[in-house]
Amino acid sequence: QVQLVESGGGLVQAGGSLRLSCAASGLTFSGYAMGWFRQAPGKEREFVAWINRNTGSTYYAGPVKGRFTISRDNAKNTVYLQMNSLKPEDTAVYYCASRFGLGSTSVAAYNNWGQGTQVTVSS
Repeated sequence: QVQLVESGGGLVQAGGSLRLSCAASGLTFSGYAMGWFRQAPGKEREFVAWINRNTGSTYYAGPVKGRFTISRDNAKNTVYLQMNSLKPEDTAVYYCASRFGLGSTSVAAYNNWGQGTQVTVSS
């Protein structure tokens, strides 16, 4: 049974930083691409970033590129999202997800999801 557990969310002022973590179990972590998504109140879930399984190649959504960094530690079965220069519009519940194969920007492409962690950025 695959489990993804996010942590590290919280309340931060605009311009601040947070580091999210997602611990995975029940899967061969190194064989999966990992993605971060977010969902703000009243909006659809949207892509934030993905990281591929072995090469570690990454891809970011336009609004976060240059401010967020996705990384992974296959020895710890964990994926991270370092978020810098946070803005109020980054406020959302952040989810990690796993996908067997290459990374994708599509919500529907991911098979397993965590429960989410709230990030709130005050102005």
